[in-house]
Amino acid sequence: MTLAAIEEMTDVLDAPVFGGGLPPEAENLLRQAGQYYDQAETALAYLREARRLAPDHAAVLIGLYRFFFYKGRLAEALEIAQTCLLRAAIDNSLPLDWRLARPGQAAFASFDAPMARFFMFVLKGYAYLNMRLGDIEEGRAAVMKLLELDPSDKVGAAVLLAILQQRERDDVD
Repeated sequence: MTLAAIEEMTDVLDAPVFGGGLPPEAENLLRQAGQYYDQAETALAYLREARRLAPDHAAVLIGLYRFFFYKGRLAEALEIAQTCLLRAAIDNSLPLDWRLARPGQAAFASFDAPMARFFMFVLKGYAYLNMRLGDIEEGRAAVMKLLELDPSDKVGAAVLLAILQQRERDDVD
């Protein structure tokens, strides 16, 4: 492996989505939250304290999102997804409104661009959550934006589109 390749890999791993730049105290709190996942209130207290220490850090926001999502607290997960979308837009120098993002503004289809991928995966989660919570049109708009930004569909937005299309067919029948 060349020195340039090692440096590039190090740059990718230093991205906030992989914990780069996370204060050690917040990192420890995230670990604690994971250890106490089965004790929801304890885990949530650790996550909230991590957010107090690093309120805009992607790793903390991801931790909160995953906690709410996997605990079935979808409205709270959606709230965090909205915060993540803003964070990802800022980190990628994108418009704050995801609807205004355009292909070419970030390397949306590249696995070597973790922050652009973060934007895409957050938008996918946002689409899914809106669909689950009954805001079908908002979910559809997010799915269509995903497919516009990444026509090769590396994040799997076509699965959500297929669900929407099946729902429409079922409604017609």
